[in-house]
Amino acid sequence: MLNLEPYWLPYTANRAFKSDPRIIESAQGFYYKTRDGRTVLDSFSGLWSTGLGHCHPRIVKAVQDQVARLDYAAAFQVSHTGAFELAEKVINFAPDGFDHVFFTNSGSEAVDTALKIALGWHRVRGEGTRIKLIGRERGYHGVNFGGMSVGGIPGNRKMFGNAMLPNVDHLPHTLDLEHNAFSKGQPGWGLHLADELERIVALHNAENIAAVIVEPVAGSAGVLVPPLGYLERLREICTRHGILLIFDEVITAFHRIGTPFGCQRFGVMPDIITTAKGITNGVIPMGAVLVSDAIYQSFMSGPEHAIEFFHGYTYSGHPVAAAAGLAALDSYVEEDIGSRVAELEPFFEGALHALRDAPHVIDIRNFGLMGAIEMAPRPGAPGARGMEAHVKCFEQGLMVRHSTDTLAFSPFLTFTADLLGQTFDTVRRVLDAID
Repeated sequence: MLNLEPYWLPYTANRAFKSDPRIIESAQGFYYKTRDGRTVLDSFSGLWSTGLGHCHPRIVKAVQDQVARLDYAAAFQVSHTGAFELAEKVINFAPDGFDHVFFTNSGSEAVDTALKIALGWHRVRGEGTRIKLIGRERGYHGVNFGGMSVGGIPGNRKMFGNAMLPNVDHLPHTLDLEHNAFSKGQPGWGLHLADELERIVALHNAENIAAVIVEPVAGSAGVLVPPLGYLERLREICTRHGILLIFDEVITAFHRIGTPFGCQRFGVMPDIITTAKGITNGVIPMGAVLVSDAIYQSFMSGPEHAIEFFHGYTYSGHPVAAAAGLAALDSYVEEDIGSRVAELEPFFEGALHALRDAPHVIDIRNFGLMGAIEMAPRPGAPGARGMEAHVKCFEQGLMVRHSTDTLAFSPFLTFTADLLGQTFDTVRRVLDAID
């Protein structure tokens, strides 16, 4: 008998779960096997993370070989071959101008690292007054205090009261169902919301602002797609005022929206990029921060024996994670994942928006292989309808992700149109059945 009590599950209604647990025992390809022997189609690629499929043979073998050869190497003052090889491979994936990688163990750590780099960069350049950080409402940048502070999801913040970092402000989010509900791809309404950054600059003065951080497509808030021209306008304003622009690409990198990095799809280049998840196909925890040579070289001053940046983690560039990352990045190339996503994207958009007439649906949003169906909340019980849909889908053999009353979808990058049809046929049956 499995004892459920000792484990405090993250982002989970623990009492409800433990009264009716959904336990995964194994996975292969697009499917999970549950502890009670059922097969469940995964419509969310883990948690936006396993785009190449579960237990990918190349990655499994790379991890097995690596852990038998070198399980761990100290991360400070020594290193190992795999970390350097992976850094080079990540840079080869990245847009031109990104030359250096700092490895972390998660997206949350990547965000806090990027914020530290931004603050430190201004300081080493003699602009130490630039300490203000600008996030966005409904943004998700992990759960460490830095990312939580620049993030803008109320549920992530309210329990911790005034413990947020000081010197943080927020842009408004871009979702307005009156103007951009049921948009396919980028909505045409909302560009003007980027100009709110000018108001924030006027309030705080540019010489006090270090960085703006946004997700190219906000994932955890329910797939909020940037309006046409919005990211370009943020880039213009940041450049004009000497503010660093950070793109949180923990979700959008590694072909989730078609290109190796999301900024390439939008044609908007930030100053710093954070990533995680797809870098190892979710097999081993790892994150990364990408910067230009100019940012990196700004820190390379003082005596050569002195540490230039007092930051890092015991598991930065972990050998087994690096091996998984090398195998994953090779697989993206050899399996021509970019072309496969481009081919699948219109099928995904069509199948998703075909549910527009389903009960309770008030919006559908999509970009690349990211999509969301938002349902009207039950009066006095926000989130209850979404939770019921999640459970009933699982009972019918489909894993979906829900955030309050929004169902989110992140299909495998190698999915098929037939499996998309199966996915949304199940979702329709569930939506037809719930109150």
